[in-house]
Amino acid sequence: MTGPSRRSRPGRRSGTGRRIVLVGGLAVFAIWTVVPIAWILETSVKPNKDLYGEPGILPKTVTAEHYVELFTDTDFLTYFTNSLLVSFGTTALSMVIGVLAAYAVTRLRFRGRRLMGNVTIVTYLIPPALLFIPLFQVAAQFGFTNSTLGLIPIYLIFSVPFCTWLSIAHLQAIPIELEEASLVDGCTRLQSLVRIVVPLLLPALAVIALYAFTQAWNEFLYALILISTDSRKTLPVGLADFVVGDVYNWGPLMAGSAIASLVPVLIYVAAQRWVVSGLTAGATKG
Repeated sequence: MTGPSRRSRPGRRSGTGRRIVLVGGLAVFAIWTVVPIAWILETSVKPNKDLYGEPGILPKTVTAEHYVELFTDTDFLTYFTNSLLVSFGTTALSMVIGVLAAYAVTRLRFRGRRLMGNVTIVTYLIPPALLFIPLFQVAAQFGFTNSTLGLIPIYLIFSVPFCTWLSIAHLQAIPIELEEASLVDGCTRLQSLVRIVVPLLLPALAVIALYAFTQAWNEFLYALILISTDSRKTLPVGLADFVVGDVYNWGPLMAGSAIASLVPVLIYVAAQRWVVSGLTAGATKG
């Protein structure tokens, strides 16, 4: 009786060691993630006289003056509305274009479809910062400069490849026999896509929507280059204008950052179940 119990102790110790390492790593990651957010929230409710005092996570005095100033003395609501318009427009078009392109690559037979799929992935890997000069020239030729809606086709260049690639992975996991049965029953290709494929793609569509929305919501470089009028700026560029020279208006800046960070978080919480299943469902092909 003593022999097996002794031999099992090393396994128990190794399991305990792995658990300690896992919990420790998660704790470090949680602190790394939560501390900046807590610092933003703390700064947004700290009075001006305490902003440059002793630093700390918990403020000694709480005030809403920065939020009042944000909504009354700045164009925050304009920036916020512009970002919502651009982000939702980019998200909707990315989902439609990505699903249609992925369906064509995985279900239709035509020359060059494999090359198209590979080019899509390569396009996604190109850093956006390398393309801002040629894209600015293209945007100027098509009249997209200094236009809020003009940002949408620019953002689609970076969101559609990822959305297409993710949709391809999920479409390959859907049995083609389901579509063939609907075609036999009299459905067209489009009806089969809408009635059969899209409902099965809901987890992937949730991930696509979250990615496209977050990318458009946080994008700064192209919005800074293409937009010059204050009334047409998006939220990241508008918040950057709170810094004038070497003067940082920390209170309203952190209040605006807290509100801006809340939107993607709420969307993720609302779609968390579909996002988690969408990230894992395409990992295996069945």
